[in-house]
Amino acid sequence: MGKRLIPPEPADIEDVALRTALEERYLAYALSTIMHRALPDARDGLKPVHRRILYGMRLLRLDPGAPFKKSAKIVGDVMGSFHPHGDQAIYDAMVRLAQDFSSRYPLVDGQGNFGNIDGDNAAAYRYTEARMTDVARLLLDGIDEDGVEFRANYDGQSKEPVVLPGGFPNLLANGAQGIAVGMATAIPPHNAAELCDAALHLIDKPDAKSRALLKWVKGPDFPTGGVIIDSKESIAEAYATGRGAFRTRARWHQEEGARGTWVVVVTEIPWLVQKSRLIEKIAELLNDKKLPLLGDIRDESAEDIRIVIEPKSRNVDPELLMESLFRLTELESRISLNLNVLVKGRIPKVVGLAEALREWLDHLRDVLLRRSNYRKAQIEHRLEVLGGYLVAYLNIDEVIRIIRTEDEPKPALMKAFKLTEVQADAILNMRLRSLRKLEEMEIRTEDKNLRAELKGINAVLGSEAEQWKKVAEQVRKVREMFGPKTPLGKRRTAFADAPEHDLAAIEEAFVEREPVTVVVSDKGWVRTLKGHVEDLSGLSFKTDDRLGFAFFAETTSKILLLATNGRFYALDVAKLPGGRGHGEPIRMFIDMEQDAAIVTMFVNTGGRKFLVASHEGQGFVVNEDDCVGTTRKGKQVLNVDMPNEARALTTVVGDTVAVIGDNRKLLIFPLDQVPEMARGRGVRLQKYKDGGLSDITVFTAKDGLKWRDSAGREFSATMKELAEWRGHRADAGRLPPKGFPKSNKFGLPIA
Repeated sequence: MGKRLIPPEPADIEDVALRTALEERYLAYALSTIMHRALPDARDGLKPVHRRILYGMRLLRLDPGAPFKKSAKIVGDVMGSFHPHGDQAIYDAMVRLAQDFSSRYPLVDGQGNFGNIDGDNAAAYRYTEARMTDVARLLLDGIDEDGVEFRANYDGQSKEPVVLPGGFPNLLANGAQGIAVGMATAIPPHNAAELCDAALHLIDKPDAKSRALLKWVKGPDFPTGGVIIDSKESIAEAYATGRGAFRTRARWHQEEGARGTWVVVVTEIPWLVQKSRLIEKIAELLNDKKLPLLGDIRDESAEDIRIVIEPKSRNVDPELLMESLFRLTELESRISLNLNVLVKGRIPKVVGLAEALREWLDHLRDVLLRRSNYRKAQIEHRLEVLGGYLVAYLNIDEVIRIIRTEDEPKPALMKAFKLTEVQADAILNMRLRSLRKLEEMEIRTEDKNLRAELKGINAVLGSEAEQWKKVAEQVRKVREMFGPKTPLGKRRTAFADAPEHDLAAIEEAFVEREPVTVVVSDKGWVRTLKGHVEDLSGLSFKTDDRLGFAFFAETTSKILLLATNGRFYALDVAKLPGGRGHGEPIRMFIDMEQDAAIVTMFVNTGGRKFLVASHEGQGFVVNEDDCVGTTRKGKQVLNVDMPNEARALTTVVGDTVAVIGDNRKLLIFPLDQVPEMARGRGVRLQKYKDGGLSDITVFTAKDGLKWRDSAGREFSATMKELAEWRGHRADAGRLPPKGFPKSNKFGLPIA
């Protein structure tokens, strides 16, 4: 066996703490994602991939009027020269720029299948063709005139723009979506004409705040239209802070049919919602019986959106039908605003509306200065050349002689006529046919025109007011191109207030209305049986459990439960388990303490009054509406401290109270001796030496007191017969009449 060779340790190995290594690498990844992928530049509103696509198309000369070129060619050039990432990523970005339902002002003019609002994908890039739109041309205008800074591309073989000249308010007009590391951006599209109006105001009053600009920018303007139903105050707050959201609803109208029938037709859906998925979702809810007001839905869309919604019956309120759809489906969508952008291309920052427009205007001014300086240098160079030409014309014979006879004509010309090197080169490079007599006049005219232009440029460069005047002119031209009367510039999204509806009616609209029987076991297990079932003798219960109580309700009903802790809990019948099995513990639906038990349960009808009482014999009258809580924790109504507990509840129908204690003593007194309260301990109803209150009831004196025994037989006694039990609140009472149940309960249901 040979010796095992152990490779020597390299000398340049360095120990680095894992935490340090992770921090460095994660920071590098985070910065790359934030700066070069997810967040748009505040100046041109573009992410690097979009900027590179447009610049690549510019190099391919794909201007708005030019012939289309294959998308594969564009993707290949962009990937090879500027964006060394996946071809599909570049094509997907390009497709979104071409979709008129994704981009408010498309930057790419696509030919072929570029996908649709149903969510179908675009055809492969070998089948589609593209060129730029007028909007893209505006963004690139001036890029050849040193309008923006360039940097080396990824392999250093060519140059790419750091930012586009951006002669269009693209950041807000087209919006942007992106998730970076630790931050995200969500900018909805806006109306370009409105943005230009706000920008012009900002030029006049540079210190204007975001709220002042809302005079022109009312809110987002989505490519798919829709209706925004937020309040003006919440919209203003969103634009001032740069964070918020817009509730956007589909646009719909009612169409009348034959014999009183009608349908709802949806013509616009919220932005970024896929139509096919929306209809599938509504169909699923319809099958699950979660939309009882809806009869059917069908898609009759062709070029335009047309979703037809049929009601269950002609008596359905169309507003209520749509409200149920808005609540459960994407016909209402919440579109976020998070104006997180790269300020000056370097600093991620959440800006308000005014600051976003200010960044764009400042960029336009920077581009104007760069282009002016570039043009100034061009003119100065041309004037220098023209000066040389003029010398040549005035001394043409001498110039020809020097060129013919001198070995080095350039220095000889420079010396003879005091020319610069540029002028001498220009004369030597002249064509012979330029020597005609007419050319001198043309040179003088061109010289005059160029000097006038140079004077104008110098005036602009020397005055900030002139610069802003030029920027304002540029903004006005954009506003003219995309004004409210143009097909592309016309506002598509409207504003409205959300209609007010009865909450109970809306809740009811989500559930099929059917009769049920609610069954509660002695140990607190609840279930519902279909229909109103009178005979419950066949019901099975868990071992050691039995029927507690049962009552009739409907699937749209709300149940009130009074517990021994004095709290009322509200439950929706629709959420209770069906009749199969033993049901589920009622504590699964409410947060009731372990040591609390159910006193009674009944259907909430609203408007009634109850007399509630504790075991210690204290109670008061409470309105039913004051008993309904909105949370699982319930609503405290009767204040009790353990071991005292809530013991009884009865409906207030009449003018007299009857109360019986565990000591089997009955007391009758007028109802007006009991106060009405929303919450509290109440007043003493009956006095006890031992035990406490067992049951209470309220009756009308002229009808007499009624009770039922355990067999369900009904008894009654007139006020004359009850004379010896009549007294005042807080009396002790006396033993009840003959035949009163041994359970010390009146046995009467809640009316």
